[in-house]
Amino acid sequence: MEKLDVGALTPQEFAQLVAQTPKREMAELMAGEHRRKVLDEVFRRMTHHFRPDKAGSTSAVIHWRIGGRPDGGHDEYEMVIADGACALSLRLEREPRLTVTVDAVDFLRLASGNASGPTLFLTRKLKLDGDLGLGANLTNLFDIPKA
Repeated sequence: MEKLDVGALTPQEFAQLVAQTPKREMAELMAGEHRRKVLDEVFRRMTHHFRPDKAGSTSAVIHWRIGGRPDGGHDEYEMVIADGACALSLRLEREPRLTVTVDAVDFLRLASGNASGPTLFLTRKLKLDGDLGLGANLTNLFDIPKA
């Protein structure tokens, strides 16, 4: 998986790859030099898979904190949903309505349709701080690929 160009995969191919790759191998990848490239690509795709028809009049700033960095820190992304669009920033500039904290491997599983948000939340692998109603509906706002 480490030599793979994630950007060259279709969403379904990516979902299948995540489903077939052992967690240990994904953890190694996400602790290595390709971590940021993989995360950036997944978040870029999220803006393209946004479902304005499902979002309706939703207006929200969501901060994503992706854990599991070798230094113990988090990679952070700011997602803004407004006016039927979804935009992404690498800088946290606005007050969030929701902050989502999750390990990198579980984030990849969630974003590829290989894990359920409620299950990750109930098993304490995903933390929501802020508007829990928005958090509960968040995955419905995206067309998540299936393996």
